[in-house]
Amino acid sequence: KGLQPRPRHAHKGDAGHVLLIGGDHGMAGALRLAGEAALRSGAGLVSLVTRESHAAFIGSGRPELMCHGLEQAHGLERLVDRATVIVIGPGLGQDDWGKDMLGYVVASGKPLVLDADALNLMAGEQIPEVMLRGANRVLTPHPGEAARLLRQSPAQIQLDRFRAVRALLEKYAGVCVLKGAGTLVADKTGIGVCNAGNPGMASGGMGDVLSGIIGALMAQAIAQGQSGPDVCSEAAQLGVCLHAHAADIAVKMVGERGLIASDLMPVIRRLVNPA
Repeated sequence: KGLQPRPRHAHKGDAGHVLLIGGDHGMAGALRLAGEAALRSGAGLVSLVTRESHAAFIGSGRPELMCHGLEQAHGLERLVDRATVIVIGPGLGQDDWGKDMLGYVVASGKPLVLDADALNLMAGEQIPEVMLRGANRVLTPHPGEAARLLRQSPAQIQLDRFRAVRALLEKYAGVCVLKGAGTLVADKTGIGVCNAGNPGMASGGMGDVLSGIIGALMAQAIAQGQSGPDVCSEAAQLGVCLHAHAADIAVKMVGERGLIASDLMPVIRRLVNPA
């Protein structure tokens, strides 16, 4: 359905509330990038949960982000209840803090975007397998993460990417995005291919931006009354294309080499506003 112009009477609650969880010690930047991408993609409210030592740093750098420092997963209850969609994984880490956060969120039943270390924790069998399947989830692995999830090598994943993304879908349900040159988006109806994007995207933080975009698109659709598996599918498809096209526009201005994830932010805002 794409992005429709907002009515004149719209308020922030009409655009959904995205909760992003991650930013373990030394990885605050990943969560900050994902949070800002969610804002630039049109989410009405964006909350972050990170380590206590990172909260002030992130909040001062982007005050529109509501940043909460939590050291225990049991402090998530109020934030999870308020969220439309939860994105977990950017900078999450694979220690007990990240594992506890992931376990709480997976058990909540909320619509999820699972990225980065959330996927690595899943691959490490840190969460009971029965909890990992869900129709209202988007998984966004790169080939290395997909290899760990499927107990294969990255070379095997790249040898037959279509087979790999089908295997991910069979194992986890929901929507599976296999990132890389020609990103694949798989759901129960089939597999889509995004041919946009460029080698400049091979830099740290690009995947974090994508997870924030997809989370924001899901939240807006749900806040506007949409429901069912199509919400995840459409958000993943649109988000992947938006992300790749933003990178293509950015490199036209500055070139591929040296492109960084934050270069996409102003372009994302332009692309989510229909002319």
